[in-house]
Amino acid sequence: MIEIKTRQEIEQMKPAGRFVGSILNNLRNMAKPGVNLLDLDNYVKQQIESRKGATSCYVDYAPDFGTGPFSHYICLSVNDAVLHGVPFDYTLTDGDLLSMDLAIDVDGWVGDSAISLVVGEQADPEDLRLIKATEDALQAGIAQAKPGNRLGDISAAIGAVAHEQGYSVNVEFGGHGVGHVMHGDPLVPNDGRAHHGFKLRPGLVIAIEPWFMATTDEIYQDPNDGWTLRSQDGSRGAHSEHTIAITEGDPIILTARDE
Repeated sequence: MIEIKTRQEIEQMKPAGRFVGSILNNLRNMAKPGVNLLDLDNYVKQQIESRKGATSCYVDYAPDFGTGPFSHYICLSVNDAVLHGVPFDYTLTDGDLLSMDLAIDVDGWVGDSAISLVVGEQADPEDLRLIKATEDALQAGIAQAKPGNRLGDISAAIGAVAHEQGYSVNVEFGGHGVGHVMHGDPLVPNDGRAHHGFKLRPGLVIAIEPWFMATTDEIYQDPNDGWTLRSQDGSRGAHSEHTIAITEGDPIILTARDE
């Protein structure tokens, strides 16, 4: 069921979005060579526990696309991992491509966002190009999130950026509705047909989340943890995401953060 929020409910969602954005901003600065993924996960745990009314959307989450309940506070995906990365005892090194996906419930409302970055100073230009493609696709999708447009306009805009940059698109996982739950209707594929699908209305709140891999659109689930999705050919992946609210005018980016 697709939920349409009132203006008051969108206002109530803003604290969760700001909280998620601020944590990701801090994690961006913390993700340096020599830092362990478990330290980043523990930082998120501490932030959630210190915030009144905040709970993790990930701990004990057990959808049909994972193996057993998720047991961490953030998804951390490194290099060939692109989605649902389970934090583990791994120390970041110079040049790693790290994607961080975070969803938190604050007072009954969810904020969901993701960023990708290259750790340290030895950035491969192709990694930077891949990350920028996801960021550009996210902005293109957000630009289409206006009343009167259709869901397919968002999907087509994302896909167009990917294809123009030479990337193929996997549509098994994409954006989704956000509200009292992290994953709701409608699904927002990262490619699609313009002028098709659900007609966008003020009050619709969705997560738009382009994710691309360098040389493939095929993924597999890591059998070691039953969650992490990796590129089939070992190429690197990147992921960008915001939770946005459609209004009568321009969309509101609920998870906006200082860049």
